[in-house]
This record gives sequence, structure tokens and C-alpha cells, in this order.
Amino acid sequence: MSLEHKPNPQTQSRPLIGSFILLGGLALLALGLAISISVGAADIQLLTVWEAVFHFNPDLTQHQIIQELRLPRALCGAMVGAGFAVAGSIMQGMTRNPLADPSLLGVNAGAGFVLALCFAFWPGLPFHYVILFSFLGAGLGSGLVYGIGSLARGGLTPVRLVLAGAAVSALLVALSEGVAIYYQVGQELAFWYAGGVAGTTWLHITIMLPWMAAGLIGALMLSRSITVLSFGEEVAAGLGQRTGLVKLAGSLIVLILAGSAVSSVGMIGFIGLVIPHVARYLVGVDYRWIIPCSAVLGSLLMVLADIGARMVNPPFETPVGALISLLGVPFFLYLARKERREL
Repeated sequence: MSLEHKPNPQTQSRPLIGSFILLGGLALLALGLAISISVGAADIQLLTVWEAVFHFNPDLTQHQIIQELRLPRALCGAMVGAGFAVAGSIMQGMTRNPLADPSLLGVNAGAGFVLALCFAFWPGLPFHYVILFSFLGAGLGSGLVYGIGSLARGGLTPVRLVLAGAAVSALLVALSEGVAIYYQVGQELAFWYAGGVAGTTWLHITIMLPWMAAGLIGALMLSRSITVLSFGEEVAAGLGQRTGLVKLAGSLIVLILAGSAVSSVGMIGFIGLVIPHVARYLVGVDYRWIIPCSAVLGSLLMVLADIGARMVNPPFETPVGALISLLGVPFFLYLARKERREL
């Protein structure tokens, strides 16, 4: 058996569980956002958070802190978590590869490389241009991975895809570090490698929101086609699906979601690996449920990780990417070992 995700067509979707996850997850997400806003160098009571959000008083310092610093940070974390998770679920569905993730297949590394070039040659570039360059880099990274993986005899397989992703990611990260050292922009680039939502402003939210919303809506519209494609390209073609068009649309959605997320918080990995597996385990193989559940669970994970980053070593912050990697790396090793036993 290959290292390939092969869902069982007889597996029933679980809409009742999916509905519970969506409703319960949204409730927990709202609570997590409130706690995220209240926790920090200066702890703020939840009642004050409520008043600052719904009855803002510009004369109060705590209200200003909430509105200008903590609220955009929390909202950015929620959006980015949803973006990474949905991008990972689409990649796993299209490639039928359980190890597919934007951080493992060159998408994040490509975006980071182009961002390094932006810092070196165009310092002070407006954020809306940064997002566009991030899309370009994400496409570059994924294009290199798919191109190199396809060169081998026998064509592109899930194993070759993972190996090509590891090689291309290592190359692009090395090139990014070389650019950072030569042009002395290592301090600016260090944030993108560590990953985090500190310093997020309403400008970031305003620019990122339309891209993220378009990507999530597009993913929901494509969810039924992704479900059919996840059963195998031959099955999908036999059912009359235009598989090439579906893959192109899915790839564009992944680039939009992952590119906008990386441009905002840096190269945070493993959300797109872990969350789709959890959602698939809970709701079955129907991507009409996997994608929205992944969005909610990904947002919740990112918000909780950001809270943990501020509580591990106060008043200093631990990189969010490091905390998520503590969960993601063992999960990745578990998946790799599981698939190896099935070979």
C-alpha cells in the first residue's frame, strides 16, 4: 500500500457530530478570544473586555489596549488558524496524501523566501503588496515541489511529494537565510521564522480579511468536488468530474489561504497537518463537513496556542510556532510510522 490517503466510500459522514463541533467549537472560540484579549503583560478582566468591545470608551487606557492591540491580534490568530487548517484539508483531499500540509510541501517556505527578498530590496513595502508577494512565493514553492516530484520515473507519488517538499523547503529556507545575512535583514526575517501574531494591527486585518474570506468561501464551494476527488482521480473522472479544473481551483485556494496567513504571522507549520485529520476522524470523509470543522478547530488551536505563548514564560512571549510544533512533530511522526506499517 502506498503512502496515500484512501478514504473508504462506505464510511458514513456524521452531520450530527459535525453540527455539534461547529456550534461547540464556535462557542469555545468566542470564549478563547475573550481570554486571549484579557491575558497579557497587563491582565484585564473579562467584564472590561466586554465593555471595550461593545461600549468602547477612548478615555480609558485598558479600552485602548484592547481595541488597538489585543482585539486585532486575537482576530488575526483566529483567521490564520482557519486559513492554515482549510489549506491543509484541501491539500490532503486533492493529493490523497495524509502528510500534506502547506509547511511540508514548500508553500510556507516559498512565501518566506519571497518575503525575505521584499525585506532586502523593498524595505517598508506596504502590507497589501506584501500579501501579493507572499502569494507569488507560495506558488513558487509549491510549483517547485510538484515539478521536482514529477521528474522522477513513475511520476508524482505521495512519497515523492513529501521528499520533494522537504528538499525544496530546506533549499528555500537556506536561500532566505543567505539573503537575510548578506543584506542584514535577519532581525526582520526572524519574526517570520518564529511565527506569531504580536504586532498585528487593524490594517493587517482589513487587508487580509477579503483574501481569507474569499479563500474560505471558495473552499466551501469546492468541498463536494474535493470529496469526490479524495476517492481517487479515476473514480472522480468516472463520475464526470473535471479533475484538472478542480485541482487548479483547489491549488489557487490553497495559495490564497496559506499565502495570506504566512504574510501575517510567519511560517507556522503543522496546523494544516493535524487539524484536518482530527476533523476527518470526527465527521467522516465528507469535505462539506471537514472543511468548516477544520476552519473552526484551526482557529481554536491558534487562539489557544497564542494564549499559551503568553503564559509559558511571562512577561516574555514564546513563539507560537514552537508551541504548535510540540504538538505537530509527534503527530507527524505518528502518521509516518502508521503509513510505514501499512506499506
